[in-house]
Amino acid sequence: MHPLEKKIQGLLRNQGLIRQGERIVIGVSGGPDSMALLHVLAALQHLLGIEIHAVYVDHGLRPHEAPAEAALVEARARSLGVEYDIRRIDVHGASAIRKVSIEHAARDLRYDALHQVARDRRAGKIAVAHTADDQAEEVLLRLIRGTARAGLAGMRSMRDGIIIRPFLTTAKEKLLAYLTDKEIPFALDSSNAARAYLRNRIRLDLLPYLRTFNPNVDETLRRTAIILQDEETVLVRLTEQVWRQVVAVDARAGGLPAFSLNLELFLGLDVALQRRIVEKLFLVLENRPDFQKISRVLDVARTGAGGARLHFSGGLRMKKEKKRLSFFYPQGKVAARGNLE
Repeated sequence: MHPLEKKIQGLLRNQGLIRQGERIVIGVSGGPDSMALLHVLAALQHLLGIEIHAVYVDHGLRPHEAPAEAALVEARARSLGVEYDIRRIDVHGASAIRKVSIEHAARDLRYDALHQVARDRRAGKIAVAHTADDQAEEVLLRLIRGTARAGLAGMRSMRDGIIIRPFLTTAKEKLLAYLTDKEIPFALDSSNAARAYLRNRIRLDLLPYLRTFNPNVDETLRRTAIILQDEETVLVRLTEQVWRQVVAVDARAGGLPAFSLNLELFLGLDVALQRRIVEKLFLVLENRPDFQKISRVLDVARTGAGGARLHFSGGLRMKKEKKRLSFFYPQGKVAARGNLE
């Protein structure tokens, strides 16, 4: 067994990323990382008692390269005896309709496609090939765009109980060595060199510059993400405990959701917990939180007069009363689907 295969076998078992008998959908672009993932999981599937299914997602962005990539993935999947699917998505159309960047639309639609295949194939997990190098890039990307503490924790080895990242602690150079050892072909995505994309500029320009200050900056960023993930787990638990003490769920006319914060208890919290409670309120009420929204709520809670109101996108309202802050939608607003407990 190759050392990389042995490492991933132990990691999958020790971290509980898969269960025996599960079907695993693998996102395979034809690039070096995902081709390594396909071959490693193919080598391990009988040892682990799993079944794998490869999926190539054509984003419609590189019509001159995508057919060759899809053919390569299909050929390798067939040679390994692995089932294969191709899914096509309209990234340009989604970007225009949703008013988001090409990068954002591509990511969302790619995961939508993988989730659909997982549902169709009754797969329990979706494996993607993010590496330790990708983790360093992701931490910097989130820092540049602006994020809370949880965002700086980067990607996790498992997300939402279905997305798994077996290579997240493995450097890309180890994957390239594996491909060389096994004589596995792969494709190179020309868009990875396009500086129009922020992630590419981070990889091609920013990280090399930071390495002039600290040659081990990639590892420093990865360690920071691990530390923040561990601390975030504790903070999430603490937030849940405080939530149960401070937040009440109120029924409103028409069955619309409403929440009230006990103002005295809320103002007695550290500001970090105040922010986390308000952020969770926005999320449960399906209203995207950001620093400005949260700050407005905290300002009114601390200094606003009784009866002060705030209006947010989507119709969400907040009202300050003598002993509480109320968050609600006016009658006629569709109820939120989030967890209200």
